[in-house]
Amino acid sequence: MVFDPSIVDCWLFDLDNTLYPATTRMFDQIDHRMGAYIANLLGCDDDEARRVQKLYFHDHGTTLSGLMHYHEVSPYEFLEFVHDIDMTPLAAAPRLADRITRLPGRKIVFTNGDAPYAEKVLAALDLSDCFDGMWDIHAMHYRPKPEPSAYHGMIEAFGIVPERAVFVEDSARNLAPAKALGMQTVWLDLATEWGDRAMDPAAIDLVIDDFSEWLDALARDGVLG
Repeated sequence: MVFDPSIVDCWLFDLDNTLYPATTRMFDQIDHRMGAYIANLLGCDDDEARRVQKLYFHDHGTTLSGLMHYHEVSPYEFLEFVHDIDMTPLAAAPRLADRITRLPGRKIVFTNGDAPYAEKVLAALDLSDCFDGMWDIHAMHYRPKPEPSAYHGMIEAFGIVPERAVFVEDSARNLAPAKALGMQTVWLDLATEWGDRAMDPAAIDLVIDDFSEWLDALARDGVLG
């Protein structure tokens, strides 16, 4: 299927490395703090902590889900620790704010992070007023993307018609459940080692490599209000 923005009335966006450039290396800070948390929890060295971190991420969708499953870690404690990072690499993005605001229909942040962290990111980008809602890891009951229940819960909570929605995400594996529900999908390919993991080409309607440039193209095509 070719991406058709004319039928979209609900725009779903991932947060990290999607609404801000991966070049800010924000997630590197989170990655480092996850490793530190695991090393302290398990009393292991950094190499073992990283092995466990990535194992849980790939097997459970998020490192947190693995920690909750195997170690009964408090999600609030973990998320507060790993999201205690420096926000100064982020800067207000007025052009991006303008483009998102002018998209026709509702705009929702769909993130495996939590709302307090997401709200800090949006504030740093000056995008807080651009969105109509958020679906975070707490709302998902800690069953993160790509768990189908995360998508079903969001659709029900916001009254989304999947056939009139599009999901934009930098992790290809998270697009397949959206596509199975009837959504259009846009993969932000950042050429990372993890972005194309478990990719299903049939679940991707459009591939882009720059989020802001894609929104600029939509503006030139007359899609924006």
